[in-house]
Amino acid sequence: MLVDDLKVHLGTTFTLFTKAAGFHWNVEGSNFPQYHSFLGDLYNEVYDSADRTAEYIRTLNAYAPGGLKALQTLSVLQDESLVLMPTEMMTQLYSDIEQVLEQLEVCFDSAAKENKQGIANYIAERIDAYEKHCWMLRSIMKASA
Repeated sequence: MLVDDLKVHLGTTFTLFTKAAGFHWNVEGSNFPQYHSFLGDLYNEVYDSADRTAEYIRTLNAYAPGGLKALQTLSVLQDESLVLMPTEMMTQLYSDIEQVLEQLEVCFDSAAKENKQGIANYIAERIDAYEKHCWMLRSIMKASA
C-alpha cells in the first residue's frame, strides 16, 4: 500500500538525514573542506525531501509518523553512532543510498499501481537525486582509493 511505503520512506529519509548530519559534524582529514561541504549539502537536501514525503502521506488521508522512535522503527537503514573515518563514511552512505533507491522503487511501483501520478513523479525525482548522490559518492571513493 502506497501510504505504508511512504511512511517507510519517511523513516528511512530521517535515518539518512541524521547519519549524514552526524558525519558532517564529525568529519576530519586532509579533505575536510570538501567532505564537510558535500555532507552539508547532502543532509540539507535529504532533510528538505522529508517534508514533501510527509505532505504526500497527509494527501493520502493518513498521519505522518513524527516521533524519532517511530521513524527509526520504519527505516530500512541502521543508525550509526560511531565516528568513522571519511572513507568509511562515504562507503556507508553509498550503501545506504543504494538501499534507499531500492525502497523508492517499491514506492514508485505502489504509486503507479494506485494511479497517483503526482506522487509517482515526486518519487521519480527522488530516484534521480539519489542516483546523483551515488555518482558523487562513487567519485569520492574512487579518489580516496
